[in-house]
Amino acid sequence: MYLVLLGVLLLALKLLGVGPVWGWPWWAVLAPFGGAALWWAIADQTGITQRNAMRREEERTRRRRDAQAEHLGLKRPSDDRGRR
Repeated sequence: MYLVLLGVLLLALKLLGVGPVWGWPWWAVLAPFGGAALWWAIADQTGITQRNAMRREEERTRRRRDAQAEHLGLKRPSDDRGRR
């Protein structure tokens, strides 16, 4: 995401003719977009994206279960372990 934001910033500076970016070659201005595409391809191939999605889903499920147990009176708000 950071590479895309950097690419958008550099592209805007190049098109507006601002600062030293105006004189840079186009390949240097567009390079962050290629870097972002490369990173996303590597992240998908190695499973980083899927692991992060699974981690977020597990955390969401845990919070939902804790909230339901608390509403049912099975768990005190300050009790992190709950009763089993």
